[in-house]
Amino acid sequence: MKQRRINKIQRRKISIFIRCLVISFVAWLLIAVSNKYTFTVKAGIEYVNIPEKRAFHPLQSDTVSVRIKMSGWNVLMSRLNPDTANIQVDLSSLSSRNYIVFSNQIGFINRQFPVDKQVISVGPDTLYFDFSKQTQRKVPVRVPMHIAFKKQYGVVGPTRTSPEYVTITGPLEDVANIEFLETDSVFGTQVHTDIRTVSNINRKQRTNVTIYPTFAEVTIPIGELTEKIIEIPIKVENEGRYTSVRTIPSKVTVTTLVSLKDFSKWTARDFEAIVDLDNWAENRVKSLPILMTKVPDFVKIIKIEPQNVDFFVRK
Repeated sequence: MKQRRINKIQRRKISIFIRCLVISFVAWLLIAVSNKYTFTVKAGIEYVNIPEKRAFHPLQSDTVSVRIKMSGWNVLMSRLNPDTANIQVDLSSLSSRNYIVFSNQIGFINRQFPVDKQVISVGPDTLYFDFSKQTQRKVPVRVPMHIAFKKQYGVVGPTRTSPEYVTITGPLEDVANIEFLETDSVFGTQVHTDIRTVSNINRKQRTNVTIYPTFAEVTIPIGELTEKIIEIPIKVENEGRYTSVRTIPSKVTVTTLVSLKDFSKWTARDFEAIVDLDNWAENRVKSLPILMTKVPDFVKIIKIEPQNVDFFVRK
């Protein structure tokens, strides 16, 4: 069947139609993004101006819904790149009452957003608080690490923080449950020298607990590691009911990974390898596994030979 060809006039009409369609779409899009819309976002709460002599418990979630009036373009960007915002809530009025009304703080909250975004309301509009006795204590600082080391390098000593302890102040029941606080994680790749940095104390949503200071200087000693082979005598646990017990062999060879600068520091006295005869008495095993019950800090066991030993028991 012969195909129908489009002549020059028809091609021109189609081109004009497509052009008009594109212009109409662009005009509609410009109107749409320039109009104002109301958009609701979730926001976390950060408390400021906390009364010094009053400890409090929020009686609701630490996340609120914020209704914002913004342009269509901002709505589009918010949908394409959703992000949980944080808003600050002024608690200075808690010195005389146990609730906060957001409608009284709309001006303060709007100053936390760009001028092209207007906060209309926050839900729930009222936050309630329960007050309790305030207490204070010191807790140690810990440093979580996510570090990839250069080959043959690793941590060779305890991580040090300055200060070692921070002071926390807040409701008795909350403060009593905090055994330690962590800093933000320390990251690194191909690390082969000591790490020295300043890291913020991670609050972990503890909005009603005051922490001082809010940061710590962190030092992580990094050094070169090397293998060291140590022969360790085997100790027998729970042998009291027998006349004599002998293991074959009487020593194990342990391959360790130690700091190069501490190579001569560690000896067999710093390790302990045992076998437990209760394992034979209860399970009648033919050989006993070696258990390492004492290993110095920052020393890594690579290999134990043999991992199981034969034994002779005289009752």
